[in-house]
Amino acid sequence: MYDELAEVAVPEIWAGVDIGKEHHHCVVIDTKGERLLSRRVLNDESELLELISDVLAISEDVLWAVDLNHGGASLLIGLLLSHEQQMAYLTGLAVHRAAGTYRGEGKTDAKDAFVIADQARVRRDLGLLRPGDEVAVDLRTLTTRRLDLVFDRTRQINRLRAQLLEIFPALERSLDVTNKGPVVLLTGYQTPAAIRRAGVRRIETWLKNRKVRSAAALARTAVDAAQAQHTVLPGEKLAAAMVVRLAKGVMILDEEIAELDALIEARFREHPHAEVISSLPGMGKLLGAEFLAATGGDMDAFGSADRLAGFAGLAPAPRDSGRVSGNLRRPRRYHRGLLRAMYLSALTSLRCCPASKAFYDRKRAEGKGHKQALLALARRRANVLWAMIRDGACYQAVSPITSTA
Repeated sequence: MYDELAEVAVPEIWAGVDIGKEHHHCVVIDTKGERLLSRRVLNDESELLELISDVLAISEDVLWAVDLNHGGASLLIGLLLSHEQQMAYLTGLAVHRAAGTYRGEGKTDAKDAFVIADQARVRRDLGLLRPGDEVAVDLRTLTTRRLDLVFDRTRQINRLRAQLLEIFPALERSLDVTNKGPVVLLTGYQTPAAIRRAGVRRIETWLKNRKVRSAAALARTAVDAAQAQHTVLPGEKLAAAMVVRLAKGVMILDEEIAELDALIEARFREHPHAEVISSLPGMGKLLGAEFLAATGGDMDAFGSADRLAGFAGLAPAPRDSGRVSGNLRRPRRYHRGLLRAMYLSALTSLRCCPASKAFYDRKRAEGKGHKQALLALARRRANVLWAMIRDGACYQAVSPITSTA
């Protein structure tokens, strides 16, 4: 929900909060690691405000640290932001690993809160949490919902194919139910006998009335499949009814996804960087919205193109040991949504950007595989996009020979 910013200045006290759904546990320590406060608080505005007041009474120079930056932590983070408090974020995995180095094998909320506070005290590589701008926050909500719907649609289509396969394998084999036309067809015709009775012309007319493209070809495909199966399988009637339900479910999801796409595009256009981002070949409205949702819309938060690439998982980290050197791997901690947006935009740019295609071909000629070359292209495009946003300049196509995109 929130993005990381610059390095943390050394405060007087540290407040570690172990985030829970209903309750949080807060431990405050000083520069020596001594506990000054340990309290379990309800995830409620009045109790959280009281906690903030009590911590600030100890010292106003405090760094708050949390192990979750969304969900149940949203209210606390919002209140801390309204009080202009500095916050740092440690991943749950980092807290879990660090807890193993502390005395005792027991696990309690109080211990985890202490570990969070103490790690914030001793580490100097933590970034401050900051909210994204209003448009970026909205886009994060919209794109997250859209991704959920896409996953639901994929599951629904898989169920539809499995159900159709049980009664009509020839039709299942002939139709691509990821497209609208075949799904519409299955809401009206599901069995071989029904399709044969209707015939090509009636099915074609039925599909045209529902504005299905290539209705004649789709009707012919369905009838050909029906001619290949004359056996009525057990449970066909009930299975056909389930196919109708599943097909209508896919259509409902398609409609909701289309509505979200319109909302995402409209909200994306309201962002001051929208024109610059969408000018980069391959970075359309949807991927541009995902980019803003992942980064918060403020490139100053990263400071350099390298930090942006690192956040996207495009800057490899060394994994050397002993005599093994030059072993580079993707960092364990990166934003998968940002990596997805940069990777897909790089893939799309191969069809519309000669400079990107030339860079990709050069990497393939160097012996890199398809995925490696695409990741290298995504890394280069991250540099270009960061500079474009920094300068407020739209992309200018250049010769592939001198291209840096």
